[in-house]
Amino acid sequence: MKCSRRSFLKKGLGSAIAASLPLSSFKFLSPAEARAAVGDPAVRWGFLINTYKCTGCGFCVKACKKENKVPYDLPVTRTWVERYVVTRDGEAHIDSPAGGRDGYTDPKIEGKEIAAEEITKAFFVPKLCNQCQNPACVQVCPVGATFQTEDGVVLVDRTWCIGCGYCIMACPYGVRFFHPVYKVAEKCTFCYHRITKGMKSACVQACPFGARQIGDLKDPDDPVTRAILTQRVAVLKDEYGTKPQVFYIGLDENVR
Repeated sequence: MKCSRRSFLKKGLGSAIAASLPLSSFKFLSPAEARAAVGDPAVRWGFLINTYKCTGCGFCVKACKKENKVPYDLPVTRTWVERYVVTRDGEAHIDSPAGGRDGYTDPKIEGKEIAAEEITKAFFVPKLCNQCQNPACVQVCPVGATFQTEDGVVLVDRTWCIGCGYCIMACPYGVRFFHPVYKVAEKCTFCYHRITKGMKSACVQACPFGARQIGDLKDPDDPVTRAILTQRVAVLKDEYGTKPQVFYIGLDENVR
């Protein structure tokens, strides 16, 4: 589908406003809210993550880096997997070495080993660009390099990006970074070059456990749409009003 670039900004305070909002974890969507998200004409591509199925293998991170030419050994990535270990005292220990690229074979977390009897629960949470319906990054870009396609995916035009970093600061999810080679803003695009050709995104294709799915939210028969409408799903940081289009099944209260 053809992309259209937005015109230059009229409002330049978006990043300051986004930065001033408080941090929180997530919000479960009610059935009515889920239906509203799927039924909105502006919503098209959507992503579903089932945290119960994620094993932290890192295959998705590897596939993403290779597919999208993100330097393999540098500490930047379009998608990553976080490990959460919750102990008896209620404290959540979180890490994501190399973005979870190589899986989690080291029992140490945050530089220390936690005794098994102290752990109450442990799980993995994949993260990526939320492809917001109301993207703060698009609002603050002063040259229109970050723009939203007609089917809802936010992209970056490398030929227009001036590397100002406003979009990186404005994103409440921390998914943007400077590409170390191209020196421009970078992030997940849902593998737009693939999904518009009827293919799955690289991370979805690489996941051996079906923890990741991508689908057309305008199609009521799409498995992603059906899951969003029939299961208890959550989105991250709903209070920012960005309306994320990445939905989670089994999201724990400790996820940030």
